[in-house]
Amino acid sequence: MGMKGKVALGAVVGVVVIGVVSANAGGSGGDSGSGNGSGGNGKGSSASAEHRAAAKKGSGKGEAVETKKAAFDGDGDFRVGTDVKPGTYRTNGNTDGMCYWERAKDASGDTDSLLANDNVSGASYVTVKATDKIFKSSGCKDWAAVGTKAQGSPATKMAGDGGMFKVGVDIAPGTYRSTGNTDDMCYWERAKDAEHGLDSILANDNVTGTAVVTISAKDAYFKTAGCKTWKKTA
Repeated sequence: MGMKGKVALGAVVGVVVIGVVSANAGGSGGDSGSGNGSGGNGKGSSASAEHRAAAKKGSGKGEAVETKKAAFDGDGDFRVGTDVKPGTYRTNGNTDGMCYWERAKDASGDTDSLLANDNVSGASYVTVKATDKIFKSSGCKDWAAVGTKAQGSPATKMAGDGGMFKVGVDIAPGTYRSTGNTDDMCYWERAKDAEHGLDSILANDNVTGTAVVTISAKDAYFKTAGCKTWKKTA
């Protein structure tokens, strides 16, 4: 299916900041309700293909996370519990937003079956839950399982269209700055998990000009699309 038939649930450009949900930061993340909710609120769990319209910029590291060998292909429909085990997976090296993935509650293919989805440039992490029924992937690099205690050498610089970075593994916590962004095409998101539901989002924004964001050590992931290179300032 992929991008040919669907775009990410959050595919509305220019809708700024869903509202901070840090009060729920200690929660378990979104499930089926949170994923579907993102479709109606513009900014959902994921940056859309439009967010990636700007050319890739920067050359941040962000490749330190330790993953195992490929768990499953980047193309196909996979049955959760049979073809794919519940857990967190990572794909990396995707270009031009051509990688599309989807968590679904059944195999109907209907929009109502969507729990979460995204179009990816760079890297993405996704947590597949035991209650999911289908995981779909189209045009992506192979997916690898991510250990619960993944370690790396956190970078202090990241590509503005690099996708999703694991805090404390791919990137170090701190305050980052991205300058020279145009037309609200720079999208960033602080997330508490990799389920990509509306409840997963701690804060987000579409930015023109200079973007400044403080990534907490308590954040799980940071997502960026269509931005200039991010550099740690403090």
